[in-house]
Amino acid sequence: MRVVSLLPSATESLLAITGSPENSRARLVGRSHECDYPPSSALEAVPVLTTAKTRFESSAQIDQAVSAQLATGESLYDLDVERLAALRPDVIITQDLCKVCSIDLRSVRRAVDWMSPPPKGPRVLSLNPMTVEAVLDDVLTIGDAVGMEAEAAAVVGSLRERMYRAEEFVTPFAAAPTVVFLEWTDPLFVGGHWTPQLIERAGGLHPLNPTAAPESAGAAAGPIGQTLRAAGPSIRVPPEVVAAIRPEFVVVCPCGLSLEQAMHETQLLTEQAWWRELPAVRAGRVAVVDGNQMFNRPGPRLVDAFEFLVGWLNDRPGVIPAGFPWREWQR
Repeated sequence: MRVVSLLPSATESLLAITGSPENSRARLVGRSHECDYPPSSALEAVPVLTTAKTRFESSAQIDQAVSAQLATGESLYDLDVERLAALRPDVIITQDLCKVCSIDLRSVRRAVDWMSPPPKGPRVLSLNPMTVEAVLDDVLTIGDAVGMEAEAAAVVGSLRERMYRAEEFVTPFAAAPTVVFLEWTDPLFVGGHWTPQLIERAGGLHPLNPTAAPESAGAAAGPIGQTLRAAGPSIRVPPEVVAAIRPEFVVVCPCGLSLEQAMHETQLLTEQAWWRELPAVRAGRVAVVDGNQMFNRPGPRLVDAFEFLVGWLNDRPGVIPAGFPWREWQR
């Protein structure tokens, strides 16, 4: 089974299932330029098939560049179609959840049609999870697509066990602190989809984009009902709204940025008066996280992100995974 993954989270899931890029049952033969985990020489040797059309200089600059590019109706990424065809994949994994984060499904389908018109050609598997449960289900979906269902089930079982274990450190009787999760800093965007779920399950509140239960779920109370609660996509909010809710904790985790870049963007926030007056900032409860690696990739490491939240929000540092890429912001 020859697999091309154009989605970093899918690559992580696939390698968690197979154990290596060269597994004889499901071999990774092509990847996106963003597929960089787990780091290994074997993964680096896998051909890269995509490139970004935009280049990051600042949060404001990239927001404008992305908006302008999307307005043309074209993808933010280039796909090397000829090299893709030469790899002769059986399965191509992509997504259509976010046109900003990775190459979009439409571009991949056009490439496949050029390679070999339907019904021939490789299978295109589009992963579009919006909840924690859907992220775990996608691991099973990938396992089924490559004929490794049992291995995928074992991975999901291990991830679920870690989440349950972390939840033991959340005190349900304590007052839940207000959390702001900044997925972008200029303009401000607060996290959506699975991120509010993780925050709430870790014992916090995310009032700027909270989860809600579907009408059919009733009160959606308790552990079972909790899995039904979901949030919408990330949303843009003005600074005065962030200031108005007086957050006790702030996570700065810009999508796609390294920890060093996120630290720089946080430094720019300190130049604004509304930021300096936030209770979280005044109390030193601001976490800066590598947004290229954590939270924004809907793959296995969302469990690492959840363990981080549980440890940080509940003052249980031993729960935070060793080497988790974050820094506590110092005023």
